[in-house]
Amino acid sequence: MPDSDLQSVLRPIEEATGLSNAHYVSDEMFDRERDPLWYSTWAGLCTEAELPEAGDTKPFDFLGVPLFAMRGRDGQVRVFQNICRHRGMILVKEPRKIEGAIRCPYHSWCYSHEGKLVATPHVGGPGQNSHPGIKRDELGLIEVRSHIWMGVVFVNLSGDAPEFAELHSDLIARWAEFDVPLFHGGADSTFTLVCRTNWKLAVENYCESYHLPWVHPGLNTYSRLEDHYHIMEPGKFSGQGTEVYRQIEDDDGSKFPDFPNLSEKWNEAGEYITVTPNVMLGVQRDHVFAIILEPKGPRETHEHIHLFYASDDTSKSLREKNSAQWKLVFIEDIDVVEGMQAARGARGFDGGRFSPAMDGPTHLFHRWVASRLMEHSIAAE
Repeated sequence: MPDSDLQSVLRPIEEATGLSNAHYVSDEMFDRERDPLWYSTWAGLCTEAELPEAGDTKPFDFLGVPLFAMRGRDGQVRVFQNICRHRGMILVKEPRKIEGAIRCPYHSWCYSHEGKLVATPHVGGPGQNSHPGIKRDELGLIEVRSHIWMGVVFVNLSGDAPEFAELHSDLIARWAEFDVPLFHGGADSTFTLVCRTNWKLAVENYCESYHLPWVHPGLNTYSRLEDHYHIMEPGKFSGQGTEVYRQIEDDDGSKFPDFPNLSEKWNEAGEYITVTPNVMLGVQRDHVFAIILEPKGPRETHEHIHLFYASDDTSKSLREKNSAQWKLVFIEDIDVVEGMQAARGARGFDGGRFSPAMDGPTHLFHRWVASRLMEHSIAAE
């Protein structure tokens, strides 16, 4: 995409056009986006709840980079490149519990839960498990910088992004009241949706409430378009909120317990913000959700949804009801984002326009993409 097209995205909202078709359909553009939009900032990988016990390990393909996350014996979650330092063999092929060492299936080099190289069998010849040329203290697993916030494990692949708490200080402060223990609802509080769309369209749709009356008629009966407000911090985050969040009730009238010590604002408010590039978060008085977007190329995205509560003792039937309610809402969005993806095959489409009154959060996301691409292009010159 020429810089002139990106400059058009950066214009004031009433003059701007959206990102061009190439950003949604081109394999070349998808590859170009990896460094500036994913590797050089903090991206969501998984939730901490997916690794509940010591030794729990899960592999990931992070836009072509093999990684695995593991909860060590010390309780800490770490993320490593999923390769043996010997010949580059993949270490972990499927989620499992590793109680002992992390053993390479190729030549049995072994690593501790902290990533240290602890065994190199026959490396110096049959029966010789050491060699002067193999310095174990220099050949540990390559750890990827990680940070946990709102139950999500974020990673910075380049290793040089600002500290997570510094980069997202405004958002952390905004939601400081939710900086409390979060309890994942378990198997009935997580599901994955497969969408035939580019990941950016999922973000764009999530940022705004403009589509609410037509795409979410059920939700719109009690949380109407006019009950929503924009959340916009240029270059940082964007999204929307509602002033009429309604708690769900079980058949016996019971509700989820509230998070402790919330201000009155949260009696009826809910907020829905994207932590760029790929984590969409929602906070309400009685539960939190996280959606981690996993791109599978420019035309397919997997949405991994997780629900968290203020207590680890919640009603199973109420959790199932809440999960079903959110699943319905998120499924209603699939047809929209897939429809926009299909339209990106139209030659001559210039990226579309933005409503100055209604599309501010979405335009901010486009500006974030365009700005980072341009900065990366300049730095590479």
